[in-house]
Amino acid sequence: QVQLVESGGGLVQPGGSLRLSCAASGTIFRIVSMGWYRQAPGKERDLVARIISSDNTNYADSVKGRFIISRDNAKNTVYLQMNSLKAEDTAVYYCNAYVRITPLSSSRDFWGQGTQVTVSS
Repeated sequence: QVQLVESGGGLVQPGGSLRLSCAASGTIFRIVSMGWYRQAPGKERDLVARIISSDNTNYADSVKGRFIISRDNAKNTVYLQMNSLKAEDTAVYYCNAYVRITPLSSSRDFWGQGTQVTVSS
């Protein structure tokens, strides 16, 4: 019903920046919230940042002050600006959207396939 397509991952040096994008498409009445999660090798998938509105966001402590999440509701797109990247940020980053499909339906979670971010010198 809903597809999420991520882009912007890649290889970057420590201290560098990357911007991730995720566009939602399909049968959508309203996207309640969007977010980014990441999973490093041997680790659980953890929340990086989530956004409901510009004044309602949540960040993991490890990225607070370095990453910025934003949302373009007209484009059904969420962005993650990642600055001052560290080796510890290396992970597969997954886009998430909490979506109300129709006015008669409850909201459901959807996930992208993930995009690799590697921070290395």
